[in-house]
Amino acid sequence: MNKKEILNAIKGQIIVSCQALEDEPLHSSMIMARMAVAAMEGGAKGIRANSVEDIVEIKKYVDLPIMGIIKRDYDDSECYITPSMREIDELVERANPHIIAIDATNRIHPGQKTSTEFIQEIKTKYPSLVLMADISTLKEAIEAEKAGADLVSTTLSGYTPYSPASPFPDFELMEQACATLSIPVIGEGRIWSPEDAKKAFETGIHALVVGSAITRPREITRRFIHYLENNSY
Repeated sequence: MNKKEILNAIKGQIIVSCQALEDEPLHSSMIMARMAVAAMEGGAKGIRANSVEDIVEIKKYVDLPIMGIIKRDYDDSECYITPSMREIDELVERANPHIIAIDATNRIHPGQKTSTEFIQEIKTKYPSLVLMADISTLKEAIEAEKAGADLVSTTLSGYTPYSPASPFPDFELMEQACATLSIPVIGEGRIWSPEDAKKAFETGIHALVVGSAITRPREITRRFIHYLENNSY
């Protein structure tokens, strides 16, 4: 699919994030592939996935647009989501997801690169790559669009020290980004209910990523336990 076809395929739809880190019980490419199949059968129109191995396995069973990332730590950077060209190259050469997402916050990438410099480097090397900028503020979204990102996502709102920490989705950022940018805005972050999803779409977003509420049973269980421990019944 080309860029237009990919964006049309996810427009107005739910994208399910199927991820499990090494310290989580469901960490397995096979399990994430089955999770992606379940999401597809439930009506999801896209999948967000982490690691070459998971993406390759998911693509064997799921014929949906895939947003690919690689989460990796670097000593000289706080960026975590596809933070360097190393991860971009791995995704392009070994997994070929339809969209690649990167950390596009105001934090410095490995090698002392700004997000603007990183986006421009990616688009120079891979001009046809559909690149999504995960941002935490409106300013970052604007800068990502200027740098050449094809779409932005509110993924990192609340995960940078200068963005608002909240247990709720950042509907305000979604609305502001939609009103300001000319590229599609993807809503993501702390969507826990169908009511949250409906409210997110009312801000004007192009599509919505839902993760933990669907695919992380440990976190779902913890929410139930935490609520019951703090509210008598």
